Amino acid sequence: MGSASRTSSLFSCICCFFLLLFSSAHSFYLPGVAPRDFQKGDELQVKVNKLSSTKTQLPYDYYFLKYCTPHKILNSAENLGEVLRGDRIENSVYTFHMREGQSCKLACRMKLDSDSAKNFKEKIGDEYRVNMILDNLPVAVPVQRRDGSQGYTYKHGFPVGFKGNYAGSKDEKHFINNHLSFRVMYHQDPETDSSRIVGFEVTPTSINHEYKQPWDEKNPQLVTCNPSTKIIQGGTVPQEVDKDKEVIFTYDVTFQASDIKWASRWDTYLLMNDDQIHWFSIINSLMIVLFLSGMVAMIMMRTLYKDIANYNQLETEDEAQEETGWKLVHGDVFRAPTNSGLLCVYVGTGVQIFGMALVTMIFALLGFLSPSNRGGLMTAMVLLWVFMGLFAGYSSARLYKMFKGTEWKKNTLKTAFMFPAILFAIFFVLNALIWGEKSSGAVPFGTMFALVFLWFGISVPLVFVGSYLGFKKPAMEDPVKTNKIPRQIPEQAWYMQPLFSVLIGGILPFGAVFIELFFILTSIWLNQFYYIFGFLFIVFVILLITCAEITVVLCYFQLCSEDYYWWWRAYLTAGSSALYLFLYSIFYFFTKLEITKVVSGLLYFGYMLIVSYAFFVLTGTIGFYASFWFVRKIYSSVKID
Repeated sequence: MGSASRTSSLFSCICCFFLLLFSSAHSFYLPGVAPRDFQKGDELQVKVNKLSSTKTQLPYDYYFLKYCTPHKILNSAENLGEVLRGDRIENSVYTFHMREGQSCKLACRMKLDSDSAKNFKEKIGDEYRVNMILDNLPVAVPVQRRDGSQGYTYKHGFPVGFKGNYAGSKDEKHFINNHLSFRVMYHQDPETDSSRIVGFEVTPTSINHEYKQPWDEKNPQLVTCNPSTKIIQGGTVPQEVDKDKEVIFTYDVTFQASDIKWASRWDTYLLMNDDQIHWFSIINSLMIVLFLSGMVAMIMMRTLYKDIANYNQLETEDEAQEETGWKLVHGDVFRAPTNSGLLCVYVGTGVQIFGMALVTMIFALLGFLSPSNRGGLMTAMVLLWVFMGLFAGYSSARLYKMFKGTEWKKNTLKTAFMFPAILFAIFFVLNALIWGEKSSGAVPFGTMFALVFLWFGISVPLVFVGSYLGFKKPAMEDPVKTNKIPRQIPEQAWYMQPLFSVLIGGILPFGAVFIELFFILTSIWLNQFYYIFGFLFIVFVILLITCAEITVVLCYFQLCSEDYYWWWRAYLTAGSSALYLFLYSIFYFFTKLEITKVVSGLLYFGYMLIVSYAFFVLTGTIGFYASFWFVRKIYSSVKID
């Protein structure tokens, strides 16, 4: 039932995606999210989401543990992004009535068998947290700020339980948080008396409940929890988890009026105390850009103005050696590189990734992909990747024809299948590992089929359409003629060797983004919201400029030393920043994460390998096009004898 509903909702999501984006653009808050007004006494249904842990990175269905279940478990229709993230949203036994507080409400009573006790212990040991949703707001535990300032920050979800020991005993026990104190904050409209929910907090407690014997199903009498009993955290005997232990789940709810407007209700969730670090990151990156821009400006002045104007009026032998080196290879600089077809494939794929990243960030800046639109970011990325296949085919075919290639259909097939096939293979293996752990993060068969349909049914045809249009256009003409016999390349200095040059080229682009990369990794792997897309967009633009400029600078030095094999070198120079990204992810794994399970480690490095590979293709393509423009510019501006 769950997979079928997810698949049907996925296809409807695909059909309505762009219509939804643009039709909801008139919303005053976050597009795609409409406010709901509640009158006093209206029923509020709390939905439960996945169990998540930063130690294992493996999400589980809420009812994987033996929690109180409603008469019928209903699965909410998730979009593609939610399914890929492992979200499983279902109904629960927790129901409130708007602005009507409840004290010590019984959820259920149960006896733990050996399996359920074992599962609870495992999840408590792995520090799993329970995620719930009320009116599209995730439940959070308020935590006092560490800097001692007024106010608090939110910690998403609440822990399943904790480990501890009784006084006088050294044996470690597992305790479950079986009492939940909810606090719902609302903003009231004085004219209509309607209210909007602006906050959803919880304080979890472990209580070994006692009740009057015998148990009365219709009217149970709890001694430890009744309207007159005030439950104080730490002031009660906690509920131990063990086989044959009886657990009574209870909850209470209070409603609190708030001055927070509905449009600002996500601010506390998105609150970050690191704005200064982000600004430092951008200033640091801008310094790198200014330095590189100065070098590029100097090179352009020397080549396009002084050098070109005075190419036959060289004053000294040293000047001649420095300024004519690149002109000596004019007959070979546009010679097609080895494996030119593969280069075309990678450049086309890079254009596809660039288009997806750019449009995704623009949508995020406009507010379409806010955290309140769960799974929206992932859904947008997948669908935009699919539709950008048109540009991948076009750019790949244009380059392929310039290299005088004839098998354009074969080149198109490689463009359509090479990169996605590698990603899909890694993703399939990782998904099999997740499935083996019985985690809700495993993508269901229906969703897997839908992803394959998007790839084969939409992306591949679009790549062919783009390739046909690109190959149909006349080939780009080279500014200078290519000699029939290749020129011999002189012996290169050690610092101009390909490996050294490529590795040096990747340092600055990585240096421009690594601080922001820390926040992105933290949001992905430490279960935090990332919504500073303004900073991200600035850093993305800085990355583009840095990749372009460092590649142009190193390409110029390479041509000056009479080495005309610049095609692949330009791609790899900027693309090598992905190597530093992967190395940084290894550093982050050992310094910031507490992952101990082998499967969780494989998941981390598998997904970071995918990210690094995509980053390599993106940055490599940027570097290639920058050098391509630069080389064509300088050789079209000089008169060759």
